[in-house]
Amino acid sequence: MNRYLRLFRLGNGIMGIVGVAVGAFIAVGTDITDHMINLLISCFIVLSFIAGGNSLNDYIDAEIDKIGHPDRPLPRGEISYRTALAFGIAGLAIAVILSLIMMSYIVTGIVLVAAVLMILYELYLKQRGFIGNITIAVLTGMIFLFGGSVVNNIEGNYVIALMAILVSIGREIAKDIEDMTSDADRKTLPMIIGVKKAAILASIFFIAGPILSIWPLIDHTFGWLYCLVFVADAIFIYIAFIIFSDARRAQKLAKVAMAIALIAFILGVL
Repeated sequence: MNRYLRLFRLGNGIMGIVGVAVGAFIAVGTDITDHMINLLISCFIVLSFIAGGNSLNDYIDAEIDKIGHPDRPLPRGEISYRTALAFGIAGLAIAVILSLIMMSYIVTGIVLVAAVLMILYELYLKQRGFIGNITIAVLTGMIFLFGGSVVNNIEGNYVIALMAILVSIGREIAKDIEDMTSDADRKTLPMIIGVKKAAILASIFFIAGPILSIWPLIDHTFGWLYCLVFVADAIFIYIAFIIFSDARRAQKLAKVAMAIALIAFILGVL
């Protein structure tokens, strides 16, 4: 694959576009077709943002990646450090500039806050354990807020954004437990408070997500097809128990549960 596409992680960009499109659909349903221009602009915003964020990540982690990811462009000498930094700054800046086209302070505000969080995470928060976990989770939830904002209905996505944040925090902690042996350069939560206490905290977040998932039914936000979310809830609750013995399996199952929950939200709109 082209060295620049590997630097930008094109696959992540495509997944980001899918996430925003899903968020937009959840917010307005089939009326999404009335917002095609904004959705098209949002695709370029997401691609630029993710390309910038990944370029910045590779610049910051260039030395670490010589061991952990030697196949990436910077460790292989295919792209210079200066070029990666330039792409990182330009990508995030272009995303903010493109957001101005929509003439929505909410859209621009979300992109600007996300860019600031990304920079803070790469420069400082990534090394700070739990606050880093929260930052990544918030960025995950903001994908759905952004999707709602580009179709002028951010309020419709508050619940799914919060659910995504809660379970993402649990998954980030599970990943840190799994990666303890290779995270010698970081002060992760399991290193600070111990594996057992970290697993307990992750379990709380994995259970909090399913509890919140009941709200759309109480509020009559979605149709009966949304009940598929109970399958995801069951998996999350199962994860809350197995994380103590198998963090690797827990974080992988969390991805499956998150995907099922996302489908449930989509079906609930129909």
